[in-house]
Amino acid sequence: MTDKSPDTSRRTLLIGATTALSLTALSKPSEAAVPTQPPVPPSGPKTTLGMVLFDGFELLDVFGPLEMFGMLKDRVEIVMIAQKAGPVKSGAGPAAVADVGFADAPRLDIVMIPGGMGTRREVDNPAFMAAIKDIAQATPQVATICTGSGLLARTGLIDGVKATSNKMAWKWATAQGAKVVWVPKARWVEDGKYISSSGISAGTDMALALIAKLYGKDMAHWVAHRAEYRWNEDATDDPFAAMNGLGA
Repeated sequence: MTDKSPDTSRRTLLIGATTALSLTALSKPSEAAVPTQPPVPPSGPKTTLGMVLFDGFELLDVFGPLEMFGMLKDRVEIVMIAQKAGPVKSGAGPAAVADVGFADAPRLDIVMIPGGMGTRREVDNPAFMAAIKDIAQATPQVATICTGSGLLARTGLIDGVKATSNKMAWKWATAQGAKVVWVPKARWVEDGKYISSSGISAGTDMALALIAKLYGKDMAHWVAHRAEYRWNEDATDDPFAAMNGLGA
């Protein structure tokens, strides 16, 4: 029997070493793995978040923020609210179900008002607008997504308050409140108890910013990682303002 050549021996050693490294890697959990449990344990009563619905709402305005807060179901209770309980059709077609009508809404800690083409109709709906105003006045934290800020502006509650909106619908949204301090270049804007985001996807970034405010930045990062979402943490990073002629 002949001895193995040096090349063959070297190849055998390399294969053995590679196999050993692979088995070692498999036996250890990845250091980058996202933990299944949030970094901050729950404490105190649950926060009640109410999402407003109306015919023609924008799907991502509603479900982007709710996906983020839904990761915290051990400490956040989500309720869908509309003029009346039941199915409410989105602008894209699929319906969401309102759990309660405005008259039966529970006390809220957070209320979110989305945008969508239905906002153009609802600003001229006195019953809807009165309900929005009452709920926003009574709720400690008020958030708007996209042209939802136009609805809130029409109530007069954010006169003198900084806010932003969808840059493609800027002219319409800002026309709903001449006394609002509209910020054209912003992913989202916070002023007191009010926080408003730019168009559609920006609502998800805003929701994470709100989670960071309420539960800490580690919690916001944990939620984003669980959702495999790249959170834009810079509220001033808004390329869409310039794209829509609203300044550099």
